[in-house]
Amino acid sequence: MASSTSRLAKIRARLDLPTVRRAAGLLDGRHRSIFSGHGQDFDDQVEYRPGDDVSDIDWKSSARAGIPIIRRFVRESNLSLVLIVDTGRNMATTAASGEPKSQVALFAADVIAYLARSRGDLVALLAGDADRLVQLPARAGTAHMELLLRRVEQAFAVEAPPSDLGRLLDRALTLFQRRCLMVLVTDEARPGPEHEDALRRLRTRHEVMVVSVADALPTTLGIGPTADVDTGADLPAFLRDDKRLHGEAIAAAERRRAEVRALLRRRGIEGVTAAGEDDLIDKLIDLLRRQRRVARR
Repeated sequence: MASSTSRLAKIRARLDLPTVRRAAGLLDGRHRSIFSGHGQDFDDQVEYRPGDDVSDIDWKSSARAGIPIIRRFVRESNLSLVLIVDTGRNMATTAASGEPKSQVALFAADVIAYLARSRGDLVALLAGDADRLVQLPARAGTAHMELLLRRVEQAFAVEAPPSDLGRLLDRALTLFQRRCLMVLVTDEARPGPEHEDALRRLRTRHEVMVVSVADALPTTLGIGPTADVDTGADLPAFLRDDKRLHGEAIAAAERRRAEVRALLRRRGIEGVTAAGEDDLIDKLIDLLRRQRRVARR
């Protein structure tokens, strides 16, 4: 059940001022790096990339360089950010830190919304699973951010339908035409090969970042009784205590993470995996730093 306490107030109490300034500063550069348009202050010239407006091509500069060059402008309007959250039942299980994965995912959403609110940025929400979709338009302000976070919080439950990331990505492609920054929050097993084409199309129009929450291994000591989220089947204690099985589980989890990293790399998307709330802030700051370097290329 959702709490009545302000989520933004909670996150403000957990972030110190230097951390906020550092993270907000990394978002600062995005206004000059990912938007282009007409009738605004000229910024610089960069190589054309798929998804850029062809009307911004500077033909004289392109002829001199031998490659398509576009003019970049500083947009006066605020940054539009889309928060895409996987709320399938897998997100209500246990994270590597021992916390509920939904708690870690919601903390990521809290931090992103807090930074955006402090800058006056516009934030839209797209959340859901196989049966449900939650959509909120891009708006700014405290009331909007609180509503957005409450809607995400209410969607997490073990009884939720299974995840359907493909459905979320397809809806994002339909809903958002203007170039923006999209932050996808999901678990470490996603996105998978079945999502690669949707990610490719999304990446040609938008900047995309992925925040993944690491799964707890059922063979980890001290994690307690475990059950499969889909079947409810328990892992017997003698298997949870098997060291050889634990080693195999670690290797399988790393292979899965490596496959996701390789997919994101192919599509030019930056991503991080957080074990829990304690390392999430540093992971987000690292992600924003790397994404800003990509945007400037």
